[in-house]
Amino acid sequence: MKLLSIVVPCYKEEKALPLFYSEVRKVLDTIDIDYEIIFVDDGSTDQTLSVMHGFSETDSKVHYISFSRNFGKEAAMYAGLANAKGDYVAIMDADLQDPPALLPKMLEILESGEYDSVATRRVSRRGEPVIRSFFARTFYKIINRISDADIVDGARDFRLMKRKMIDAVVAMTEYNRFSKGIFGWIGFKTYWLPFENVERVAGETKWNFWKLTRYAVDGIFNFSQIPLKISSWTGLFMTFVSLLGLIYIVLKRTIYGNPVAGWTSTACIIIFVGGIQLFCMGIMGQYIARIYMETKNRPHFIVADTDIEDAVVIK
Repeated sequence: MKLLSIVVPCYKEEKALPLFYSEVRKVLDTIDIDYEIIFVDDGSTDQTLSVMHGFSETDSKVHYISFSRNFGKEAAMYAGLANAKGDYVAIMDADLQDPPALLPKMLEILESGEYDSVATRRVSRRGEPVIRSFFARTFYKIINRISDADIVDGARDFRLMKRKMIDAVVAMTEYNRFSKGIFGWIGFKTYWLPFENVERVAGETKWNFWKLTRYAVDGIFNFSQIPLKISSWTGLFMTFVSLLGLIYIVLKRTIYGNPVAGWTSTACIIIFVGGIQLFCMGIMGQYIARIYMETKNRPHFIVADTDIEDAVVIK
């Protein structure tokens, strides 16, 4: 019998975990497949790890991984995928915004043999702030136009993948990870399963507007060179404008003999051009910072506690 692995990244989810565990077990027990559930504690400061310990002690199908500190959701997903042994592997959030009821349908699609993964996408954003929804849709439009990553609007991290796709994802060891982009970049045939948005069952979201903005910026810089091209073209344009201005000043002085007066306009031009230069330098700095972090070759995560035998504890 094939094995299904469920990877669940968690950060301060002590209230949601019992509800998630009950719901996902209820669904998995109706499927004719062996399974394991891997909870990854991303350095939570509440009782999340204790709840995981309780599940593991009473259920042999449940395993846990606990980080030495908070490394972020991307690291938690990577650790779960690196330790999953299943022929099929699913990534799910613990807040039940990824409905476990979709798992049988997703597994059925994969077993048909036509697709390598089944990914979910929200067809509505009910319950989400209007401004946040607007910026999210804008982000998906921008990144699909400027990068090679195929990211569908409303895409969730909730997806079920075959082993060969998991191996490809784990083989991509880059430090600055953006999983939505990685899933699209590696290719493979994906079926997009739509569903209505589901609100969190317990606890509070860890993603505020600024964290989501940083995450979006990371995605753009990790999968596109367009910002560098923008800075290059901006520099070329400003050089051309400066040349035209220089020609105008020389002709005006030669023909009319008028001195060039006005230090205010000169100061404004200098400040404007200086701002453009700093902006372009900032873009280049973002790429250099990512190169710097990659060359350090630091681990994505460090495991402090786990019940998995021969677990990958540093990667």
